[in-house]
Amino acid sequence: MIARIVRLICLSLAAMAMLGSAAQASASDLPTFKLEMQDGKLIPPRIEVPAGQRIKIEVHNIGKSAAEFESVELRKEKVLAPGAQSFVVIAPLRPGEYKFFDDFHLNMPPGVIVAK
Repeated sequence: MIARIVRLICLSLAAMAMLGSAAQASASDLPTFKLEMQDGKLIPPRIEVPAGQRIKIEVHNIGKSAAEFESVELRKEKVLAPGAQSFVVIAPLRPGEYKFFDDFHLNMPPGVIVAK
């Protein structure tokens, strides 16, 4: 009985490890676009991406103050301390334009993701 429980636990852990590595591999295989945020300035302010497929945007705060990547349309937000970097994964987009901005620097112009 105990051996059966141990075997089930081992099989469950192995399955979870395989699923976790598959999820990591899929995130690293996505088309990736880089965005730098510098005290409200978005570099580049326009990002062209392929429509109809998941994408990853690597966000790096190169400024001296905190930054927040935010898009109401895409329902994404990511807060970054100065010098920090992270990423957001975006579901397949229909062709069109999707605005994003630095929520901590609302006085600066927004950026746009253009799905083609």
